[in-house]
Amino acid sequence: MIDLAVKFGPLTAADDAHIDKLDERAFGPGRYARTAYRLREGVEPDRSLSFVARIGTLLVGANRMTPILVGSTPALLLGPLTVEPAFRQQRVGETLVKYSLDAAREAGHGLVLLVGDEEYYARLGFARVPRGQITMPGPVDPDRLLYCELRPGALAEANGRMRRI
Repeated sequence: MIDLAVKFGPLTAADDAHIDKLDERAFGPGRYARTAYRLREGVEPDRSLSFVARIGTLLVGANRMTPILVGSTPALLLGPLTVEPAFRQQRVGETLVKYSLDAAREAGHGLVLLVGDEEYYARLGFARVPRGQITMPGPVDPDRLLYCELRPGALAEANGRMRRI
């Protein structure tokens, strides 16, 4: 009997090539021009906070968390969150994000940021960053810049421009 259950686990270096292919299918070559991709460029994700979803040996989803700074305040940048289209209605993406947020909270992190759809991420605890409080080093629709406080008051500590650590 074949086990078709989705299993979640931590991201490993061996997953990187598979995730690159998944990202390529989902976002295309233009993804490298996006500000969030440029901010993560050359920075390793925190593998203890990043997760993958598999059915058997097939990787069907992935989520990465990358350490960044907002001004001088440490934060995490979530994404990209990528799920194979056939599994998008099975809450794979939501589960990956929940695993990452729980791991980050447990590790003592205070703030997670992302660029994404507020309607989707609001149910996971994200809200729109107040205009002008946090900026990115490139063009981003300010209505898509979202945050999730893992520690009360963490957003108030973060002001300024996002940058690599």
